Amino acid sequence: MSEQPRVEIYTKEDCPYCEKAKDLFDAKGIEYETYNVTGDDELFEEMVERANGRKTAPEVFIDDELIGGWDDTSALDETGELDEKLGIEREGEDGEVLEHRKLIIAGTGIAGLTAAIYAGRGDNEPLVIEGDEPGGQLTLTTDVANYPGFPEGIGGPELVNNMKEQARQFGAELKNGIIETVEASSRPFRVEMTNGDVYTADAVIAASGASARTLGIPGEDELMGYGLSTCATCDGAFFRGEDMLVVGGGDAAMEEATFLTKFADTVYIAHRREEFRAEQYWVNRVHEKVEEGEIEIMKNTEVTELHGSQEEGVDYVTLVENDKGHPTDRLDDPETNEFEFDVGAVFFAIGHTPNTEYLEGTGVEMDDEGYLRTQGGDGGGQTETDVPGIFGAGDVVDYHYQQAVTAAGMGSKAALDADEYLEDLERTESTSDGEVVAADD
Repeated sequence: MSEQPRVEIYTKEDCPYCEKAKDLFDAKGIEYETYNVTGDDELFEEMVERANGRKTAPEVFIDDELIGGWDDTSALDETGELDEKLGIEREGEDGEVLEHRKLIIAGTGIAGLTAAIYAGRGDNEPLVIEGDEPGGQLTLTTDVANYPGFPEGIGGPELVNNMKEQARQFGAELKNGIIETVEASSRPFRVEMTNGDVYTADAVIAASGASARTLGIPGEDELMGYGLSTCATCDGAFFRGEDMLVVGGGDAAMEEATFLTKFADTVYIAHRREEFRAEQYWVNRVHEKVEEGEIEIMKNTEVTELHGSQEEGVDYVTLVENDKGHPTDRLDDPETNEFEFDVGAVFFAIGHTPNTEYLEGTGVEMDDEGYLRTQGGDGGGQTETDVPGIFGAGDVVDYHYQQAVTAAGMGSKAALDADEYLEDLERTESTSDGEVVAADD
């Protein structure tokens, strides 16, 4: 490795993506300077100026070159360009197998880390690939109040970090990176990373979670990071005193709206239906805030366009409403009302898309949205996919419950199923070797 360049990271308090960025450079053994902009207006303005107007954290610089936020930094890491900028030499040539492992686990959310803990205890020495969202969706949750064993609750990042340390203690190795493809036409599986690194594995557990969805509406691409966000805990404090809009009707939307009341003048929730999908606990929390005048609910309402600029941020949005619900499906209905609405920040909380693209072409069956089909049912092998040796756990399988505790349960099942598969594989290979020796005699 050549002389290390200067790495600077602007961060804020309670910022999970800031922690992801620091973890990335820690994993690479790279030193960096951090500047916490929380409560420091001068430092915040410095960050905004250097980041070309972006009002979000983290913002990463290498030798004064703006790399960008977590998404930008992670994208460069996928292609190997980040290592080039850092002067890190890769271990092998493209296509060359770096190492064979008994088990590779894709993802470091609750499912992946639970699988890693169980697999480590089973002496399977798993290699755990962090993925493009290290720690999974729970790192975006400030307060986890329903995970067993924590009567006072626990922060999502803290819970994930504790599980990472526990997995390491049992022999798991965590590696930053993203799996691009899994080749299942021969054995062992060939696992290729986006940066060109290649591993082989006897078994693979897909626990790569799901990524936040966006709407694909006008203004979205231009304003992402400039007043539009998918993470209230990351960016809410940057818009203190503004009116804020949360789009969605599930648990995430209710939680984010409640969190944003700490900073917003008023938080508005736009939901395309009459009824919320969130559990009653969160609905009750929101209605308490409604009674206190901190939240207003706009049901049967959808966003169709975002307006503003990267220099000034979000100025206003275009909304449509219809009492029958799903107003964008009823734009020709004379009862559909279109209107402009002034807000200073918008947060999407509209669900997730499973991260399963790397399994395309393996023979693993998926539904139309990309969720993996597993064996399910009673007895062992519930996490098996249609391809022997590939197992699924967590949000890549579960589109219904999507809870941390159910992800942990599936992660443990996947590790136990994989362990049984590996033992059977070892017995088969030992029997085959013994027959060859006998024949030679």
